[in-house]
Formats: sequence, C-alpha cells, structure tokens
Amino acid sequence: MKRAIVEDRTPNLYVLHYDLADWAVRSVILVPHFAFALSAVEKRPPLASTARRAGWVGCNILLDKIPEDARIPIVQSGKFRPTAEVRRAYQRLRPLEKLKSETRGWTLDVLNVVRSLKKPEFSLADVYAHTAALAKLHPNNAHVRDKIRQQLQVLRDLGLLQFLGGGDYRLK
Repeated sequence: MKRAIVEDRTPNLYVLHYDLADWAVRSVILVPHFAFALSAVEKRPPLASTARRAGWVGCNILLDKIPEDARIPIVQSGKFRPTAEVRRAYQRLRPLEKLKSETRGWTLDVLNVVRSLKKPEFSLADVYAHTAALAKLHPNNAHVRDKIRQQLQVLRDLGLLQFLGGGDYRLK
C-alpha cells in the first residue's frame, strides 16, 4: 500500500457501514485515490505460519488520519446525499490530484492538522503547535515550520483556505 501511495497507484476507497440486524446501509463514504498519505497507513503483523498466506503483511487504513474533507459521504444515516453535493465535494478536492505524491502527503497531513483545530479561523501559531507531530510523520524534514507555511500556501492556492493576513487563515 505504501508503494502504491508513493507511485500514485492507490484505488478509490469506499467504506460501508451497515446494520446487520436490519440489513440496512447506514453510511458509505468515498476516499478518493489521491487522498491517501503515508501517515494514514499502518503496517499489520505478518500472518501466522499456519495461515494459507503465511508471512503476508497487510495494512490498516487509519481513517482518522485522512482529512475530513477527503472522507466524502455518499450515504449518511441511511439516506443518499444529493448527487450534486457529492460531486461538489469531490471536485473541491480534485486539485490535490495534480500534486506529486511526496508533496501531497505533506499537504494532506497539514490539512488534517488544520481540521483538527475544529475552528473556521486559525493562526499560523495554532498550526505550529503541531510541529512535533508533523516532524514525527516526516522525520527526514529538518525544516518543519517552513514546510508548514509552504503547505498552507498550497492549501490556499487549491482553494481550501483563505489567507487573512498577519498569519491568520480561514477554512473555505
């Protein structure tokens, strides 16, 4: 999976949540193929020697590490969302597809930090408070604060953020 992310070959992911007792679909979300960062993948232990595919190593996809914007609801509470809303949400993220996979990971991780702030307007200092977490995700980068500023500019250029001046931003 990590190789697929780096080589930009990930498939779209549809996540289905259902109620077995009622045989009813409760939710379906779409994670577009360009919305996966390496930070959203967790290696699983190899299968036991007694397994048919002994030694095979799989992964878990950590949905909480995928930005909320990239978890596009198609069905919510058992009801289909209007097609136009789903398409609009997808098109809003589509510019991420043009970024190289190495850059995209940083962009998605910074967007996830911004979303974790849970406020429509935020400051550069708010994002800097997560420098250590971003440094842990990207240990080969010695200039994390510079990269944060750069990625906020990328998110602004993609139309996901608005720069208000003086280090302040607004989610769009």
